[in-house]
Amino acid sequence: MAAAAALPAWGAGAVLLAPQSLQDELAQALKIGQPLVVMVSLDGCPFCHVARNNYLGPLRQQEGVPVFQIDWRSAAAVRDFDGSAVTHAQLVRAWKIKVAPTVLFFGPGGKEVAERLEGGYIEDFYGAYLTQRLQQARAAIKA
Repeated sequence: MAAAAALPAWGAGAVLLAPQSLQDELAQALKIGQPLVVMVSLDGCPFCHVARNNYLGPLRQQEGVPVFQIDWRSAAAVRDFDGSAVTHAQLVRAWKIKVAPTVLFFGPGGKEVAERLEGGYIEDFYGAYLTQRLQQARAAIKA
């Protein structure tokens, strides 16, 4: 995968990488038949911690799904899908994110290909919602 920088997880556990180039990461994801999964996280957000450690980190580590993290308030630079330089915070505003965590599923052209997974659902159901969205995204990129 393209170069990425590690963002420390809130507390112990999984670390999701911060992409340096969404354009490059999306190209790599599509090459392996996967959507690009991006979690928008907020430092200190307890459910972001749960989503990252219990669901998204394992999805990345065990299934090889390309999952990255954008930090809501970060001024860290990233290349957008069109190659332009933006900050994490600018992406959050451009994507009109209202709640953390928000998980987005991107396909060709940097378009969202599944319904967003927004906020902290009841933990028992989060995995099922994530699986459903991931299946929806995979079907969309294969269509």
